[in-house]
Amino acid sequence: MQLKSIDQQVVAVVGASSGIGRETALKFSQRGAKLVVAARSESGLNSLVEEIQQGGGEAISIVADVSNFEAVKAIADLAVTQYGRLDTWVHTAATSILAPFDQITPQEFERVIQVDLMGQVYGAMAALPHLKRTGRGALIHISSVEGRRSLPLQSAYSSAKHGVEGFLDSLRVELQHQGVPISVTSILPAVINTPFYNKALTKLGVKPTGVPPYYSPSLVADAILYVAEHPKRNYIVGDVGRVLDLLQRVSPSLVDNLLLLIGFAGQRTNEPKSEDAPNNLYAPIQGYDHVEGDFGHLTIPSFTDWLTKNPKAQWSAIALGSLALGILAVQAFKNGVRT
Repeated sequence: MQLKSIDQQVVAVVGASSGIGRETALKFSQRGAKLVVAARSESGLNSLVEEIQQGGGEAISIVADVSNFEAVKAIADLAVTQYGRLDTWVHTAATSILAPFDQITPQEFERVIQVDLMGQVYGAMAALPHLKRTGRGALIHISSVEGRRSLPLQSAYSSAKHGVEGFLDSLRVELQHQGVPISVTSILPAVINTPFYNKALTKLGVKPTGVPPYYSPSLVADAILYVAEHPKRNYIVGDVGRVLDLLQRVSPSLVDNLLLLIGFAGQRTNEPKSEDAPNNLYAPIQGYDHVEGDFGHLTIPSFTDWLTKNPKAQWSAIALGSLALGILAVQAFKNGVRT
């Protein structure tokens, strides 16, 4: 499947006012794409469009709550009205609650599902008719490593992300069966340093955090831009995410025990925070219309992400690894012969 180069694309970025979505919109703009950016935060969208335009890019914005299908449909329709088509749909919008399951109300759990799962479903429903008319394109949905392995204290978010994975797997095969050249990609980030944890509802009594280490939002944005030109089924962002996914496949009970050790204390800071503190579960909150979160000091690089975007280097790494294993095997054999 051949996708257009980014400088020829019309891209909708949903959840663009902060974090991964904002960084992704900025990077698409820098590469010459035309943009429709959407979120609930009007102030965040206004500052984003201004930043894009100051950099010589082209973007328009629309305020939308992804739990409302008509609002999501309006995003895709605006792209076609303004630019004549839609080539790529990037869905990053999300919310969360960090709390023990028995402290979450039915309404709170349902709200997370409505935004984090149904919002993504609505995005695909809104974008697909336009992508089919264009003749090709990309659906890029931001899931999470929690779509592969759930975490304690995040039952609603983990449930939604597992739902996203199931939905995308089904949709992908349906489009392949129809012979429609539209790529469907799930981006599965590990812990990313965005304002996500500042904005989430918490019932932990303290400000929540992801289990370190963190990775930069730019790493996720780079992955999104990569799959916008190079169709890929899924893309795990962050070395630790790949290790966690592998461990979950090999031994779920081992991961259970690991999370018993680090999954509870590891999601708490020492900073007190009430559950009555402002959060974005039902409405946007002010002061977080930026890319980075508060955990830059815990951010590390990711080697495997670089390998994914450099296939030749990937094969070189495999060859070097195989050579090293061969040398170790020969050495072990010689030592065995001596004894």
